[in-house]
Parts: sequence; structure tokens; C-alpha cells
Amino acid sequence: MKQTLVSRLTTAAIGLILLSLTACTTNPRLLGNPEMPYPFNNPRVGDLFHVATGHRVSEQEMLAAIGDTRVVYVGETHDNPASHQLQVDVLAGLFQKNPGGVTLAMEMFTPEQQPLLDRWTAGELTEAEFLRQVKWFENWQMNFALYRPLLDFCRDKHIPVIALNAPKSLVHKVGRTPLTELPKELRAQLPELDFTDIYQRSMTESIYSGHSMGKAMRDGFIRVQTLWDETMAQNLVTYLRSPLGEDRQVVVVAGGNHVRYGFGIPRRVHRRLPVSYLLIGSQEIEIPKEREAELMDVKMPGFPMRAWDYLKLTRYEKVKTGVKLGVGIEEDPRGILVTMVLPDSSAAKAGLLKGDILLQAQTTELKERFDLLYLLMNMQKGESLQLKIQRGEEHLLLTAEF
Repeated sequence: MKQTLVSRLTTAAIGLILLSLTACTTNPRLLGNPEMPYPFNNPRVGDLFHVATGHRVSEQEMLAAIGDTRVVYVGETHDNPASHQLQVDVLAGLFQKNPGGVTLAMEMFTPEQQPLLDRWTAGELTEAEFLRQVKWFENWQMNFALYRPLLDFCRDKHIPVIALNAPKSLVHKVGRTPLTELPKELRAQLPELDFTDIYQRSMTESIYSGHSMGKAMRDGFIRVQTLWDETMAQNLVTYLRSPLGEDRQVVVVAGGNHVRYGFGIPRRVHRRLPVSYLLIGSQEIEIPKEREAELMDVKMPGFPMRAWDYLKLTRYEKVKTGVKLGVGIEEDPRGILVTMVLPDSSAAKAGLLKGDILLQAQTTELKERFDLLYLLMNMQKGESLQLKIQRGEEHLLLTAEF
């Protein structure tokens, strides 16, 4: 009888505990913020924090803690050099601990560009040859100066670089057309797509909430975001399972919205291949006034998880190289055709007109758009550019000041 009574009391007690836990789940009384359980103490630019504890750590301490974590995701602010420096520091630190055992995987390239990435890391291409052949200014468009230190390090140390992203042609079609209306041969090119993640959907809707758009365009954005995340996850898992990647630690660099909170690429990788991973990010806490206008005004919902395992606090810096001429251009059999000239631009002040043909810049003969764009990318403010142009039957020399 005593055993039966104890058993009944125990069962009743367990029932009350379960009821209590259920009540807490449906009506939580949270202490603090689940995204940042321990607010950072006196945060400053350059600080690195372990988000779960709120403790300030050194880069060496973070790298030691990473250990043999299989995948290390480093999210980026695309146009902030400080964010890219963090990526270089993480890759270099892990390479020092594990030389010959680290791979870099990048959002910025697609698998059809993989042979060119292999040639780059083998030292077979100059920078200009590489950028021309991967069509950098068409496919990614960000100033290459942001990525030069990272890719130079991989070339110098012969670190493999793996392309992750979906081809632009497929992205455009998925963005414009509901999946059920895509041709069968296009649907066959898609990875497994999971649209059920409420956190990813909420983030995507928040990012585009400031844009004037209807339901069809919003749904297209969600399809594209999901396609990006799932494609990068699938390509990463394919590499991790391959003979080339099965024993390697991989550093993944991608835009912050593909990585933070873990429900972009990381969760989709884990669905396919449960491996250990860490999230490292950066956050701008010092923003110069001239850069404030470039920030998106986005109100994010609260999420019930930490955005990062480690967070570096940075200043929103500017790229030191790269100037803008202020023209629209198209390739032409004679050179490069000027299709428009922006008012008050360097081109307008130099006297360029719509319809002019650009023949030569400095000593570079202009045959493709790339020739001019690569030259401008490597110039700095304060420099000038000598242009040889054709206007009608005349050949003229102009100077653009930056």
C-alpha cells in the first residue's frame, strides 16, 4: 500500500510540475532579453564579446574556444571594411592553428565559377584576369578592395575557396515566378526549399517592409531569400561530404542576414548534415554622419535566441580606394559608349557628353566595361584620370578630377 501511495503522490507531483512547465511555456515571464542575456559592459569599438555570457574576450581566446568546430560562420556588413577585417582575422587565426586543414566558402561566387577560384588559389591568375573572368562587376559589384585581403590570403596560403551561391539567372526567375508555375526543368535545378521557418520569414518581411510593394513582390523576395539560403546550405554540405572537404574546417563568409540567429544558412546546413558550428558577427556602434544615409531603416522583431556566439563591435568605415566617374556606359565596337552623364559629376565637370566614345584612360585602351571599372576601382580621391575620347569625327583629350 505504501508503495502504491508513494507512486500516486509522485505521479500527482509530476503532473503538477508538467502543468506548471506548460503554463510557463504558454505564458512566459522572461527575465532580460534572450537575444542578449547579459548586456555588454561599457562597449567600445574594437571590443569582442562572448554573447551568451556578456564577457569581453580577446581574439586569441575566441579562436582557442572555436577548437575543431566544423563550420565557422562569419557574417558581414558588405560595405564595411572593418567587418571584412574580422573575416581575415578569423581565417588567419584558424589557419595558424590548423595549416592545410581550413577552407573558405563564400556567398560572393557561384559553382560555375569554381574552376576560376581554383586557378586563383593556385596562383595562376593575376587580379585583373581573375576579376574579368568571374565578371566581378556584373555578378557582385561591391568594391573588390573589400575582399582583396581575404582572397589574397587564400592565394598566398593556397587555401581552397568554395563557391556557394545560386546563379543569378535562376534567382531572377524564382523571384518573378511562383514555384508551381516554373517549368519542370527549372524546378529540377532547385534545392530542397523549406518555407516553414517563421523566423526567417519574419526577418525577410521586416527587411523589405520599408519598400512600397504588393504581396506578389513580397512573396518573390521570400522565395529568393530562401533560395539563396538553401542553395548555399546545399553547396556547403556537398563540399563537407566530399573527399576534398570531409576532414576540413570551413569558414563561411556571407551577408549577416544569411547567418545571424542561425536560421538562414546554418539551420539549413544542419538539417542536411548535423555538424558543430559557431556564429561570429560584427555590429557598427560608431557611424559617421556621412554614412548614416546609407543605412536601412529596418525594425526587426524580437527573436528568442542569440544572434551570434561572438560579436565584434566596429566603426562603419569607408573603403579607401575607388572613385566614380558619374556616367552610364555600354560596350561599343569603337570603345565604350557614354549613355548618360550625371550632373555635377567628375565626368560632367571634365566635359564628357552623352554619345561620346571612350577610347583610352591613362595608358589603358578601353575595349570592355571592365577596363574602365577596374581602373576606377583602384584610384583614390584627389587623383585625376586622362581620357581620350571620340566625339563625332573629333578625337579629344579630357581630364576627370576626383
